[in-house]
Amino acid sequence: MTTSTGGPGAIGTRTRNFSPWFRWMTRLAATVHEDPVAAQPDAALPGWREGRRRRLAELLGPEPAPVPPDLEVVESVGCDGYRRDKVVFDVEAVMSVPAYLLVPEGRTAPGSAVLAVHGHGPGKSVVCGLATTEAPDGDYAVQLVRRGHLVLAPDLRCFGERADWNPPDHYGCDTNLVHAVMDGANPIAQNLWDLRRCLDVLVEHPLVDPRRIGAAGLSYGGTMTLFLAAVDQRVAASVVSGYFSSWAESHKMPWNMCGSQVLYGMLGHLEHIDLGALVAPRPLLVETGREDLLFPLAAATESVHQLRRVYRTLGAPDRLVHAVFDGDHRWDGTEALPFLDRWLGVGPATGPVPPG
Repeated sequence: MTTSTGGPGAIGTRTRNFSPWFRWMTRLAATVHEDPVAAQPDAALPGWREGRRRRLAELLGPEPAPVPPDLEVVESVGCDGYRRDKVVFDVEAVMSVPAYLLVPEGRTAPGSAVLAVHGHGPGKSVVCGLATTEAPDGDYAVQLVRRGHLVLAPDLRCFGERADWNPPDHYGCDTNLVHAVMDGANPIAQNLWDLRRCLDVLVEHPLVDPRRIGAAGLSYGGTMTLFLAAVDQRVAASVVSGYFSSWAESHKMPWNMCGSQVLYGMLGHLEHIDLGALVAPRPLLVETGREDLLFPLAAATESVHQLRRVYRTLGAPDRLVHAVFDGDHRWDGTEALPFLDRWLGVGPATGPVPPG
């Protein structure tokens, strides 16, 4: 065969394969999860979760040295029902983060806040309603601030103002992964570090109640929201849209994964369900489109089903919601927005504080 045929064929007297993709798929089919939740009795779940936490830490690797954020407000714009501040702060000695801080009109006391994490595309401008042609319904930062939540929307590395120039035939996420591998680093871990520093910024803000901080994201934003909620207890409630399903199933879709969305050696060692179990018992809403081919409904439904047992065992069955909508890979928000209102409270009024 040749690589264009996409699978094995008769070559000479034997069946041989030339396709790297076919080789990856056979490897994937043979991969078995090292410690699946389905194999754990209820009594073993606490110990199993600690094992998953250690495995996640191993895959993420060491963290950089912390630096003072030195936050600066560089611009303020009055908008319909809120103020949009452009802020910049440091996360490493040679790395800073630009972000939009959306403050509800009339907010004068500490209240709820949400970290809005963008997906692939132009970055924070989409979720803040400044690039509506990219995703007409994807301005969830604006949707949240208009409900009374203070919102921080940063650019992830390789997106928005943090995107380096690349030739048309180069993809920033993949180019960045090449440099990261050479340095022994991981893009997910780097962006996760940045988002945890975003939480630092929110915790220190005088108009934020640190007990009532949520996170929400679509696609790659959903990836990072799930990781963030898994590693940082300060995320009191989270919405993972267009992502939570299974790495193994998503890997079967050609060209689905990118350099920003993988961990070295993750297959068979860590799954979406494992990350979700580390979020429990804090409130988590998974949003899935029925026609989403990238993170398919069947895989999402099965993973949520397994995760429900973890939430039930921890005494919090009502804190896990699977919101399924008619549509493809996009933000919906029909159930997600009221979900965050419920668990964070809205504005400065005292809301419920979920257990950590």
